[in-house]
Amino acid sequence: MDQRELGTRKISRLVPQMAFPLIVAQLVNGLYNLVDRIYLGHIEGAGAVILTGVGITYPIILLITAFSSLIGNGGGPLSAIRMGQGRNDKAEEIMAVSAASLLVLSVMLMAVFYIFMTPLLYLFGASDETFRYGKEYMDIYLLGTPFVLLTLGLNPFISAEGKTVMSMMTVIIGALMNIILDPVFIFVFGLGARGAAIATVISQLVSAVYVIGFLRSRKSILKLRFSDMRIRKKVILPVVSLGVSPFIMSATEAAITFTFTSRLQMISGDMAVGAMTIMSSVLNFCMMPVNGMNQAITPLVSYNFGAGLPDRVKKIFRFATITEVSYTALISLVCNLIPAAVIGLFTSSEELVAFASPYMKFYITGISLFGLQCASQNTFMGLGQARISLFFAIYRKIILLIPLVFILSSTSLGTTGVFLAESIADAVSAVTTFTTFLLVYKKILLKGPSKPE
Repeated sequence: MDQRELGTRKISRLVPQMAFPLIVAQLVNGLYNLVDRIYLGHIEGAGAVILTGVGITYPIILLITAFSSLIGNGGGPLSAIRMGQGRNDKAEEIMAVSAASLLVLSVMLMAVFYIFMTPLLYLFGASDETFRYGKEYMDIYLLGTPFVLLTLGLNPFISAEGKTVMSMMTVIIGALMNIILDPVFIFVFGLGARGAAIATVISQLVSAVYVIGFLRSRKSILKLRFSDMRIRKKVILPVVSLGVSPFIMSATEAAITFTFTSRLQMISGDMAVGAMTIMSSVLNFCMMPVNGMNQAITPLVSYNFGAGLPDRVKKIFRFATITEVSYTALISLVCNLIPAAVIGLFTSSEELVAFASPYMKFYITGISLFGLQCASQNTFMGLGQARISLFFAIYRKIILLIPLVFILSSTSLGTTGVFLAESIADAVSAVTTFTTFLLVYKKILLKGPSKPE
């Protein structure tokens, strides 16, 4: 797609064209952890325990990917705004500084998590029985930290160019490799949790090489030059400022997972932690198409905002809202109607399916309105509104969800209260974010974007 078409093509065609490859990429990328869990959950004899053990590593994985959001989801929209203003040189500078920052962060994260792995896994809900499998997985997974950060952190720059098919391919290549390698390392070589981690790291390496290769090729509008990869304060601070919101969204997801698993371990033990592992996997995977749509609308909003086209920004937001709300409502309906069938995809344990199924409706119903929050918050991101986006990232998870988990689970609801907290927080936060957006977005559009230095 020609860069100029981002500001001229009809919205009803442009958004689907941009979003479809990203949605496919998100769905395939979601299979990284999903396939691991499905395969591990079906290991004969010990599947449920191994699934729970690997599940308690998820907060660490979320914290790692959160740092890719800090840089990529801050730098991507800023580079798109500069491209809309005709300053591709500034966009390239943002990308080079972002790449250097991702490498530095990856080394720091590896060191921290290797040092504190044991206390963290127990903190996140491991028992003596499940700790072994969590540690086996993370000992190897952490080696792929640089590959994860570079792939996820640089992909938004590809989307900013409007090349969403290429963005899709960078993810699909690694994810498909992971799907193929998983059963080989888990079952053929009999490596269990270690095998799943090995397959994942190899796949992440391939994706990272592909992303960097494209950004250094003639096909890329923006060129990544190794000689320009150094951290510059005046460039990285605006990137981090805008990226703080998606960073907190991911990082607080780790805090939420910890809250859920530790509380459930205390109330109901490993069975409840296993149920949460499955339901959070279902929710995360089902939200992948929404994430793909958001990855498309954010640079589109940024480009058209930077180009001084407020009417197109409004149309993009309207299209995204209708599409995302329709989808999240459908997902909620399906999971309410056939919970046992959905949960049964992840485990062959009839006992775990029977335990988890009644809780699905309490956990998933609130997602029916969540499309309102996603469309609003990511449009804020595209408009460069870091503070507003940051507040709503904190609002849903820290102000609403975590307190609700403790409050409701302390009543007679017990375990049900833990799952119900998710739906209440999702619904309340979605309505609040959407209402706020409607009240302030006209003023933001009227003011326009900041000028590049």
